[in-house]
Amino acid sequence: MKGSRALLQMLEDRGVKQTFGYPGGSVIPIFDEVLNSSIENILVRHEQCAAHMADGFTRASGEPGVCLVTSGPGVTNAVTGVATAQADSIPMMVLTGQVASGMLGMGAFQEVDAFSLMMPITKYNYRVLELQQLPQAIDEGWKIMQYGRPAPVHIDLPVDSMNSEIDESMLNCSYEPRKINTDKTLLLAAIAEMKSARRPVIYAGGGVIGANASNELVKLAEMLGAPVVTSMMGLGCIPYDHPLSLGPLGMHGKLAALDAIKNADLLIAVGTKFSDRTYSAKSCVSPGCRIIHVDIDATEFGKHGLDSLNILADVKETLTLFIGGLEDVSPKQEWLAVAAGFKARCDGCRIDFDNERILPQRVMYEINKFIDDDTIITTDVGQNQMWAMHHLRIRKPRQFISSGNFGTMGFGLPAAMGAQVACPDKKVISIVGDGGLLMVIQELATAVHYGYPVVICLMNNGWLGMVKQWQKLFWNERYSSTKLFDSNPDFVKIAEAFGANGIRVEKPGEIGDALRQAFASGKTTLIDIWVDPEEDALPMLPANNTAMVKGRCPY
Repeated sequence: MKGSRALLQMLEDRGVKQTFGYPGGSVIPIFDEVLNSSIENILVRHEQCAAHMADGFTRASGEPGVCLVTSGPGVTNAVTGVATAQADSIPMMVLTGQVASGMLGMGAFQEVDAFSLMMPITKYNYRVLELQQLPQAIDEGWKIMQYGRPAPVHIDLPVDSMNSEIDESMLNCSYEPRKINTDKTLLLAAIAEMKSARRPVIYAGGGVIGANASNELVKLAEMLGAPVVTSMMGLGCIPYDHPLSLGPLGMHGKLAALDAIKNADLLIAVGTKFSDRTYSAKSCVSPGCRIIHVDIDATEFGKHGLDSLNILADVKETLTLFIGGLEDVSPKQEWLAVAAGFKARCDGCRIDFDNERILPQRVMYEINKFIDDDTIITTDVGQNQMWAMHHLRIRKPRQFISSGNFGTMGFGLPAAMGAQVACPDKKVISIVGDGGLLMVIQELATAVHYGYPVVICLMNNGWLGMVKQWQKLFWNERYSSTKLFDSNPDFVKIAEAFGANGIRVEKPGEIGDALRQAFASGKTTLIDIWVDPEEDALPMLPANNTAMVKGRCPY
């Protein structure tokens, strides 16, 4: 069997139905073989977006996405997308073309050391110098990226290997990763801590969603009567309207979450890495609070100088064991009442503003009317992301998809398309800013070509909003290189030029009708919403010594 055919065969055997890719000289043999394969390649318009689409596919479905790019600039363009996935612990397979193995190191056309470039941003990295190495690379990579702490894997494919022949019997390769054994004595100690706690709080991160452990998390919270605060990556692990759900913690989080963590006597941190944007000197526990930290990656323990009981284990398995050991525990009613008060004050915040200029909060209010259990939200990075995180009503895991730790502008649109491929029967809404959209606007061609009915809600304020907000609040309103409004294009006309629908919204009362039109059309639709450029994403806990900025929050 030819190497290119063997590669696709092994992907087919693992359930892959789509790749996201862009062709080039070194991968022509693979793209040629796609024509005879059950795998469809989604032709992107930029390799960074191939990685973002594979990433969005994984986050929406829980199954690894695959991207395929050529050597040289194809690899370097994809690096940002791969790093984005790595930063958020997203498993996906990155396949890169390479010059012939005999030409490596000779400065051949479009040669780059992909192996070294990908090494810091992947969990597993392999170059197939001889075709006989391919089965092991694929099998190990497929399992390793999903085992333990998930992350991307990279396989570099020299063109001569793809043109070589391999015996089909070699494709059946099996690799079994080493199992992590949980320390049972630590589990018993953690259960004892939970039984003695009077004000327990659960801090849940993206690891809960990655481990498919949301049901177990909610069960544990109900047994303990423990309010749940989340990182942004943990949104959806407990429904927003659950009595114990207090929303996201951190720089732009909910004040209810902050009050809960400040009053806790036990913090149960599950599947979270204590990111500085979520857990900081201003959003940390009070002195004397005990901490239990459950994570699959030991390198996440001990951050911020925390003295915690660290359990290196699978999150789902550990939560199940916690539940089994807490059958005789009953919630503390006084603490439940206090937590309910925190939640009620936050839930009472008004966001249906009817100002002459559209406030971003009103946009989220209108979007909430269209969110059901079959809706996926993706966001870009910046103010649009913070407004979405703070105000959207997210009920399910894998319903809110955003670039967390890497903060990659341009993520929202391609991630939405990957999510739409993964879940073709669901509504997909992408909330983006004008700065981020301009970085990847060429992918409207991809969306229109494949008929993806993604609804793009453009929060158009004419600025690089989050940087401008910092310049406004902390740099004496010295606005440097953040102004966009004097050179922004007509986004409606651009959408229409690509063959998508374009709708401009300039008044609050027009938002709902625009959303209804977009979903009814069944086409890629860009809604250009002109929001007030002076509205900041608040409340905000600055990282510097500045006090909290509450803005309109009456809490």
